[in-house]
Amino acid sequence: MDPDSFPPRKISPEKQELGVLFHRVTSTEQPQQRHSAKARNERQSFASAWGPLREPVFRALWIAAVASNVGTWMEDVGEAWLMTSLSTSTLMVALVETAGSLPVVLLAVPSGTFADLVDRRRLLLITQAWMLIVAATLGLLTVAGVTTPWLLLIVAFALGLGAAVNAPAWEAITPELVGRKDLPAAVTLGAVAFNVARAVGPALGGLLVAAFGSGPVFLLNAASFLGVIFVLYRWRRPVAKSNLPPEQVLGAMSYRSRGRRIALLWRHCLDCAALNL
Repeated sequence: MDPDSFPPRKISPEKQELGVLFHRVTSTEQPQQRHSAKARNERQSFASAWGPLREPVFRALWIAAVASNVGTWMEDVGEAWLMTSLSTSTLMVALVETAGSLPVVLLAVPSGTFADLVDRRRLLLITQAWMLIVAATLGLLTVAGVTTPWLLLIVAFALGLGAAVNAPAWEAITPELVGRKDLPAAVTLGAVAFNVARAVGPALGGLLVAAFGSGPVFLLNAASFLGVIFVLYRWRRPVAKSNLPPEQVLGAMSYRSRGRRIALLWRHCLDCAALNL
């Protein structure tokens, strides 16, 4: 039977009004629901970004790290300015930054190995105390006016040694401070702390060096390590027991070196394949 042969269905005016009213209600509710869902997702995203700060130890360490990183950047400004006043050689001024960065290049693999083999909390306490003593010594020598160009380079290298050994252990404790779901946000907050200090530290260091000289700036940097040491000292890190025999340092370094060479080989192969496309 032809469907067109059926007579059109009549709809009463009351049903038509109900249909129009229902359409208006649903059409106004959908944008409101989308807006509320978007606002809820934004609040959840904002809460998750700052979620790691709900952990007391992570929050205390994060605040202490910001202060310590600001002091480190202030130290860099003070060292460069002090060298310009001690020597007119451009080579000596350039060697200040080299002395501070060279230990990172030399100790990249060994420091990562130590961070995996020893108690990280104890290692961090040692490195933080080492940098405090070195920075305080440089501050006292500078205030006394007995700092020489070569002594400044030696102290800068000693500070770099502490920073090079400290960095892998510092990054490795992050999963122990926050849950798995907060780990990406915790890593991001660590980068935020570093970049905030990099933006504020040199400017503040320049103002303080101009006002008081390099010596007090070095002493302030030494004091900035106290917060990190205090938090680490009060942190009761749970130690996981393992039935495996302890790994040897040289064996672990060799394993990491092989892994790095394999990664470099794969990167070289991928680069060659990309060039041949």
